[in-house]
Amino acid sequence: MAGHLDRRPRMGFFTDTSVCIGCKACEVACKEWNQLPADGLDFLATSYDNTGALGSDSWRHVAFVEQPTDGGGLRWLMSSDVCKHCTEAACLDVCPTGSLFRTEFGTVVVQQDVCNGCGYCVPACPFGVIDQRRGDGRAWKCTLCYDRLRDGQEPACAKACPTASIQFGPLDELRARAGARVEAVRAAGEPGARLYGAEESDGVGGTGAFFLLLDEPAVYGLPAFPVATTRDLPAMWRAAAAGAAALVAGVATAFLGSRR
Repeated sequence: MAGHLDRRPRMGFFTDTSVCIGCKACEVACKEWNQLPADGLDFLATSYDNTGALGSDSWRHVAFVEQPTDGGGLRWLMSSDVCKHCTEAACLDVCPTGSLFRTEFGTVVVQQDVCNGCGYCVPACPFGVIDQRRGDGRAWKCTLCYDRLRDGQEPACAKACPTASIQFGPLDELRARAGARVEAVRAAGEPGARLYGAEESDGVGGTGAFFLLLDEPAVYGLPAFPVATTRDLPAMWRAAAAGAAALVAGVATAFLGSRR
């Protein structure tokens, strides 16, 4: 990746929700490896989902979606969500301290010893992934187990997944594999199956963690059309510079005119 002498293939996740069984092994493995605080044992009345959402203490979150079927029954849609490690990462763009950085694996990581708790990255994320920890103030999110990657190991969540719903590897290989998989799922009777985050033409330049979904992204709590919140910054800076130059020119002209 740019800025790294030791360039590696870009690594990422392909999460196949069609085989997720909601066991939450990924959540447990993530918390155990990264020593994350517990979320408590509160039962959310609308779901078996005790974590509720991604946050500073939950870097993997398994969503449980109870969905009516055409025949009057119900089916469960389950999906293990995670930071998307965007190609165009707005969180990285707005960080004033350099705490957020792009690793040699193409992932986006927060350096806790550099983060000053300003919180700029929180609203910048179009997926609502980054969160500030109570009593701490610093930003926290999935690192794609950067420490494990440097030792040649796969992330803890992918290693713990018993159904291969979470697949880890070089992003190009995962995208090719996912393309074949979505066709197979459609042929097996899921015409609504689609890939989410795999296209480089989307609003964040493609993601480093993408998904096979069985329904619309909104059903899983994902934005249908995510857009990097900093995408227009270059144009805004150019416009501001042009305006400032025009203002300076106007003041100079007025000053010279008054001198005459």
